[in-house]
Amino acid sequence: MYGTYVGIIKVKMAKRKSRSKSSKKDEETNEDDTVMKESSTERIALADDDSDSSDNDDGNGNEKFEIVDDDISSGEEAADDENDEMEEDNIASADTKEPVSGTEEEIPNLTEVPSFQSDGRYHNKQRCLVLCSRGVTARYRHLLEDLRTIIPHHKKESKLDVGRSGNTGKAVAEIAEIKGCNSVLFLECRKRQDCYMWVGRPQGPSAKFHLNNVHTMDELRMTGNCMKGSRPILTFDSSFNKISHLKLLKCLFIDVFGTPRGHPKSKPFTDRIMGFYYADGMIWVRNYQILQQQATNAKEAHLEKKHHGVTENTSLVEIGPRFVLNTIRIFRGSFGGQSIYQNPEFVSPNEIRSMNQRNKGNVYEDRKNAQKRRKQRHDEVVLPLDPLAHVFN
Repeated sequence: MYGTYVGIIKVKMAKRKSRSKSSKKDEETNEDDTVMKESSTERIALADDDSDSSDNDDGNGNEKFEIVDDDISSGEEAADDENDEMEEDNIASADTKEPVSGTEEEIPNLTEVPSFQSDGRYHNKQRCLVLCSRGVTARYRHLLEDLRTIIPHHKKESKLDVGRSGNTGKAVAEIAEIKGCNSVLFLECRKRQDCYMWVGRPQGPSAKFHLNNVHTMDELRMTGNCMKGSRPILTFDSSFNKISHLKLLKCLFIDVFGTPRGHPKSKPFTDRIMGFYYADGMIWVRNYQILQQQATNAKEAHLEKKHHGVTENTSLVEIGPRFVLNTIRIFRGSFGGQSIYQNPEFVSPNEIRSMNQRNKGNVYEDRKNAQKRRKQRHDEVVLPLDPLAHVFN
């Protein structure tokens, strides 16, 4: 920057010198022109006295002398312009850091403008309503508390009990409107054993999942630990960019689990990763801590730099909670409405339990039939008479 300013100053000073030189040269050329004109007039007067030429010849002579004067003045101006251009080129080449060309109006503005100007305020008013239904078990209640811990932009609400009306979607939408939330995470527990997770927006769309393999933070007892309220890095595998219904679920997960920048309850740090992976037709959710370990001695630092290129060792340690989401259906509206997607491979847990009961009933029937067959075989088998049976009687 300092070099550019020096170059600009040099250009301006050179222009001023060239202007002063050009003014002096103009004055000299004007004097020469006046002298030449006087001499030309004297020559014309002498020619008129000596010869008796006509007026037309005099006019031609005057025009001839005037044309010569114009050529001389134009040649001197062209030479002055060439000298000025050579001086400006020499000054510009002296400043090797940044060449400056053009007039003063063409000099660019050298002030650097950042790509993003932040005023430090909280603009993304993202709020997530997190609640559950009445009758939830202890495991899912602890899972709900863990979700509230990893979602600092949540709004808490007591257990929802809609009674016999069963209009859960309308009740949740009203609560979200009152709380000013634009996303909802709702845990619905049925028969005190089946838990369903609803993720969506108050105006739609919404998705319903069946929770499997739930493990809370206290249950896992992982060694990882992160700062409470830190912003996570959300990672999705390649399936979320290829399958159509997973693209929609990706947007919903970002609204719910993605902490907005500058939230009052969040920390300006990123020390954990939430992973969403699609396998076996289900979504596997994991939460990891980003752990950076320094080398304890010079030998370890040398080996680490030799193998990985850095002296720090970065690894992931699971924190929890962990759970698996089995997609049931995606609705256009809030907790209902037109179905956008339905999982054809989903089997209701009630059907699974009924099948297990049938299998148990089949086991009982098989046992009874085996007893009958054994009795029949015992009756059908007849031992032959032993002729020596009464010898020792």
